[in-house]
Amino acid sequence: MRRDVLELRQFYASRLGAAAREMVARKVEETWADAHGLDVLALGYATPFLGDIEIAARRVVAAMPAQQGVEIWPNAAGNRACLTAEDALPFPNAFFDRILAVHALEESPDPLALLREVWRVLAPSGRLVVATAARNGLWANAEKTPFGHGRPYTRSQLADLLREAELEPTGWTRALYVPPVGWMAGWAEGFEQAGSRLWPGFAGIVFTEAVKQSFAVKPRAMRVRARAPRPALAPSPAPAGRAPVSRAPSEEA
Repeated sequence: MRRDVLELRQFYASRLGAAAREMVARKVEETWADAHGLDVLALGYATPFLGDIEIAARRVVAAMPAQQGVEIWPNAAGNRACLTAEDALPFPNAFFDRILAVHALEESPDPLALLREVWRVLAPSGRLVVATAARNGLWANAEKTPFGHGRPYTRSQLADLLREAELEPTGWTRALYVPPVGWMAGWAEGFEQAGSRLWPGFAGIVFTEAVKQSFAVKPRAMRVRARAPRPALAPSPAPAGRAPVSRAPSEEA
C-alpha cells in the first residue's frame, strides 16, 4: 500500500524531510546538469527533488500514482501534475528526454510493469534516474519516513530489474547518510560528506541511472487481462517558476 500524498507532503515539510530533500535533490542536479531545453517527467513523488531542473528544462510534468493521490504542482494557476495508473502512463511513446522516479518502485504492486511504461515514454536517447531506499541503509527500517515502507533495493537488485525492463544501467551513486532522526537533521551535511568516504554501504538511498535499450527486442509473456484505452496527453511548455502546492482530490486506482 502506497503512502498517501498528504503523508509525503507532511514529511518533506519537516526538518528531517527538508534535509533529505536537499541531499537527494543535489544528487539529481549533479547527474542532470545538462537538462536545459529538455522534457522531464517526475514519476511517483519526485517534485521535491527537481531543484533548478524545473527552471532549466523546457517542460516538466509530474505523474503521481492513483493509490498515492495527487497534489496540484507547482501552483493552482499552472498545474502540471496528473493522477495516473502505474502501468498506463497517459503520454505518447518516446516523449520524455529525462525521467526521475522517486517513491515510485518501492510500493508499486508491479515494479516491472511500471518500468516498462517508463521504457515506452522515454526517448531513445533518454535517461532515467531511479532513487530507492537502500536495503542496507538505516532509512529502510525507519517507518516514520516514506523510505521505511515497501521494498528496498540493493544496487544489483535494482540493476537486474531495470535490465528486465530493457533499461540498461549506466551509473550509480548513494546519498542520505544522516540517521533518520529529526534532531540530527542539522548535521545532515556533515554526515553526507563523511559517510560517502567512511561508510558508503550505509547510505539511505541508492541512485541508478539507466538508458533505454532500443536496439533489440526481447520476447515477453503476453498479458491476458484486458486494458482500457490509454489516453495520450501532450502538455504544452509552462512558464518556469516555483510556488507552494496545494492538495487536489485523489482517487483510488
